[in-house]
Amino acid sequence: MSGLEKTTEWVYRGIWGVLTNWFRVPSEPPALPLAPGEHLQSFRPSEGFLRYLKFRFWVLLFVVDIALLIAWLGITAASFLIGLWLAPLALAVIVLPDIVAYAAIHLRYDTTWYVLTHRSLRIRRGIWVIHETTITFENIQNISLESGPLERWFGIANVIVDTAGGSQEKSSHGKPKENFHRGIIEGIDHPDEIRDLILNRLRQSRSSGLGDEHTTAPAWGTQHVAILRDIRDSLRQP
Repeated sequence: MSGLEKTTEWVYRGIWGVLTNWFRVPSEPPALPLAPGEHLQSFRPSEGFLRYLKFRFWVLLFVVDIALLIAWLGITAASFLIGLWLAPLALAVIVLPDIVAYAAIHLRYDTTWYVLTHRSLRIRRGIWVIHETTITFENIQNISLESGPLERWFGIANVIVDTAGGSQEKSSHGKPKENFHRGIIEGIDHPDEIRDLILNRLRQSRSSGLGDEHTTAPAWGTQHVAILRDIRDSLRQP
């Protein structure tokens, strides 16, 4: 870890402590209603997701800082006094946003939680505003995996969970199209396991239902038929 990374991580820990106390940022995973004997399963994005976010950050940082440095050097070459006068401002513009952005990356990682029960999934993420999304397994329409080349390089993938929405939108041809709500479990290193787990919970949820799958049609014998015939004949009599 470079000296800049150590400094920004130290600053981040201080910012994180202030934010958790000031804005009451929850440090524990969200809760879900549990049936008797049921256990809550919670997990977070993998460390590969944090490395992935940092890599994108450092690439963007390099491009922006080089552009700012070139601009400052151009001003200094044109007028040394102006460049000297602008040096503290240029340094602040280059360094301070980098520290803030680095802290934001850790905040995003540390505030992301995924919680599973036998009936539902809850996703929490956010930096300034914490968002929590709850998805009931009975409403899930599709589950898919998604990963780009860079994400695969860091050994991570996203599990996409689509649920049917309550309304319908119209396509460009005027025909109604399905409106899906989407939950994204991003940055995990065991996507196949999570997908299979959700599919298994989905099958269990739908098979339990209201118990209709376990009911059987009543068995009608000759005595029942005879009783029904007597009722029919009695109703026909004037």
